[in-house]
Amino acid sequence: MITKYLQILEKLFLGMRLSEEWASNFSQGIGIITLLAVSFGLFFLAKWILKRFVGGFFKKTKTKYDDFFLGKKLEKRIAFLIPVYMIQGLIYAVAPDLDMLDGFIFALARIGEITTFTGIIISITDSVSDIYNSFDVSKNKPMKGFMQVAKIIAIMICILLVIGVIINKDMKDLLIGLGTLSAVLMLVFKDPILGFVGGIQLTSNDMVRIGDWIVKGEADGNVIDVGLTTVKVKNWDNTIATIPTYTLISDPFINWRGMTESGGRRISRSIIIDLDTIKFCTPEMLEKYKKFQLVSKYIDKKEAEIAEYNKKNGIDTSNLVNGRRQTNIGIFRAYLTEYIKQNPNLNHNLTMLVRQKDPTEFGVPLQVYCFSAKTDWISYEAIQNDIFDHIYAVINQFDLKIYQRPSSYSINMLNDK
Repeated sequence: MITKYLQILEKLFLGMRLSEEWASNFSQGIGIITLLAVSFGLFFLAKWILKRFVGGFFKKTKTKYDDFFLGKKLEKRIAFLIPVYMIQGLIYAVAPDLDMLDGFIFALARIGEITTFTGIIISITDSVSDIYNSFDVSKNKPMKGFMQVAKIIAIMICILLVIGVIINKDMKDLLIGLGTLSAVLMLVFKDPILGFVGGIQLTSNDMVRIGDWIVKGEADGNVIDVGLTTVKVKNWDNTIATIPTYTLISDPFINWRGMTESGGRRISRSIIIDLDTIKFCTPEMLEKYKKFQLVSKYIDKKEAEIAEYNKKNGIDTSNLVNGRRQTNIGIFRAYLTEYIKQNPNLNHNLTMLVRQKDPTEFGVPLQVYCFSAKTDWISYEAIQNDIFDHIYAVINQFDLKIYQRPSSYSINMLNDK
């Protein structure tokens, strides 16, 4: 059909008394222009049909997965194959023995074909990635890195094929030549290669998931993206930190996922008790402390145990130094232990204790160590603050004081006295 069309054009120009050479050139030129016009007309028609009917069909189906293929320029890239193949067909029909101009146009058509197929592969890869990300498993096993590798491989093959078309060489010859450039390629693609290896290790070992709270250098927040070469972290101040993927393998980092999954967030805070306020309990002090319900049974039990020990060992209890006696800090520690055990906002399946730490020049640190039942930041801080609000308010009832560095106002008040 194309050949007959060109023959008609050539006869028309010969009828206009043009030479055979000019008639042939004009007929081929108009034939190419006509083909281009028809090809791109069919391109827009095919694009409209694919978008209107195929896209409309996808939207009407019950499944949502086919909708992911829309909006990825897939129909446009498929439709673009029509002018590409028509141009190649015309050139073969008109000039099977390609001259320089025909060869150039045919090479452009081949390049268009290669890049179009590469674009189709990338569109399908993006659609498959979106479908996978719609499942909950994608948060635990992110596949973005693998999809990026697939696209990089497709693009690299596309580049090699395009180069082959330009220099008129087969893929096999290009690959042999690339062997000599392997060192350069390793240097150029160092980060993607390291990132690919790191991404495989991160995924296979379940080291990082989307939504995990991690701490790595200046990055301190939730993971929002795990890519081929980078992991993006949204910090608590809403800034975005970008971490090279391979550094999460080569260097240590903190992942707080275990804290979230355990159902408890650690509270580990100390108050420093003034050493001058620590003392043995007198009978009057014990009677006072027995009125505190959380330690009344503890005091009675401890007093019976101490009395039995002192009697058994013939201790002279007229002197406070002799034998065993209760102290106000010991009773206060027992009070705090019972207080956190009865606190409904704490996780009672995890460690709960109140302990003394090594004394310092400021006093004796008394540490509360337990886990809140809620792990989100706001609830955690509220629970922790409520505990220590109570401690600060109740400690004076045990004749103890928290160490506080004297301020200039305190010193001036003493000097005025």
